[in-house]
Amino acid sequence: MKIRIDDLQGDEIRRLLQEHLDDMYATSPAESVHALDVEKLRHPEITFWTIWDDDILVGCIALKSIDEHHGEIKSMRTPRQLRRRGAAKALLEHLIEQARLQHYKRLSLETGSVQFFEPARQLYASFGFELCPPFGDYADDPNSVFMTISLD
Repeated sequence: MKIRIDDLQGDEIRRLLQEHLDDMYATSPAESVHALDVEKLRHPEITFWTIWDDDILVGCIALKSIDEHHGEIKSMRTPRQLRRRGAAKALLEHLIEQARLQHYKRLSLETGSVQFFEPARQLYASFGFELCPPFGDYADDPNSVFMTISLD
């Protein structure tokens, strides 16, 4: 599998991000959905990667800069039919490595609190992410779980 910075132009990534948004709105109230669409993912404070198995898109992840020492994981997704191949783990390892190279001291994320998000929460916990209070512009929300890891 190969990870690369993506320009968000391809049909494959647009379909994957739409699948992601569809699932977020199907599992959480609209006011609790913090997933970004393609246009918002193009902002300069966000770096977006995709992972490919030959010519098949098997996942994506983004790193948003909160400030010079704190980054946020956004848009972590693998296609429903291509899960359990190691793409999510590879993407998370890559993003953490990139965050360290950019001298971030902390990475945080927001994910859902319902059962649908349990595999994601378990993956993050396996990397050392711990529960934390809301960060950045987030507020307490019973539909959200906030996690963070120190990179020091």
